[in-house]
Amino acid sequence: MITGTTQLLGVVGYPVAHSLSPVMQGAAIAHLAADYAYLPFPVAPEALPAAIQGFEAIGVRGFNLTIPHKQAILPLLSEVSPVAEAIGAVNTVWRGPAGWHGTNTDVTGFLSPLQQLDRGWTQSPALILGNGGAARAVVAACHQLGCPEIWAFGRSPNKLSAFLQSWRTSALQPPLSVYPWEKLGDYLPQAALIVNTTPLGMHPQTTASPLNSKQLAQVSTGAIAYDLIYTPRPTQFLKSAAEAGLLPIDGLEMLVQQGAAALEIWLQQPIPVAVMRDALLSHLQQ
Repeated sequence: MITGTTQLLGVVGYPVAHSLSPVMQGAAIAHLAADYAYLPFPVAPEALPAAIQGFEAIGVRGFNLTIPHKQAILPLLSEVSPVAEAIGAVNTVWRGPAGWHGTNTDVTGFLSPLQQLDRGWTQSPALILGNGGAARAVVAACHQLGCPEIWAFGRSPNKLSAFLQSWRTSALQPPLSVYPWEKLGDYLPQAALIVNTTPLGMHPQTTASPLNSKQLAQVSTGAIAYDLIYTPRPTQFLKSAAEAGLLPIDGLEMLVQQGAAALEIWLQQPIPVAVMRDALLSHLQQ
């Protein structure tokens, strides 16, 4: 029940109607009987500063950020966590006495399913498909895992160069190299972890895949294919990866865990992760 004391949380994006965050966050809030409501806030890029001022005016407690705001929010915050500053992207914001504070829980979310595996990550090169905003959290996460080499592939030489340069001044200093898409064949056989951070395979391109069957056949059996996309389940990339003998992981658990980490920051209490996961699975099966 929403009353005059209910505090507001939400997800800010453009577009944002497709976001499943309200489904899982709403389920956790209801389970905890917490006096909060979690809403989708569609905010155009040019309207972000005004929206943040409006959130302050009406007492919004905190919010998540999705495309295209994760980097644009940085100058609007009074404090940014070291991990978010190193990544150069924020996905979780809360209101403190001195203003808005931001961090990045995508790293926690991404790592969760990988940390449950019995793998020697210090011997596992990671290959990242794409070099956009989502790839930034993946680079930081692979560095945290201890991957000895991190290779990012993209189609634009200028964007690849800018991506690499942006990490030169980062406090993390990951072992990152960047390569054009055409060089994938030279590195796929060595990769122990392949991560798709591109939108290929997402609606409406559900039959698309960043790698074809011939490319996946070059990858060592037992390597991990990780797709940040969580719908459809499985994506074409993960279908083909499984057929090639790779271990497939989709983005659902990352979505759940990054959301749970954000909710814990806002509510300052343990979060029912299983409730959030079940709510998402039930929604996706409808």
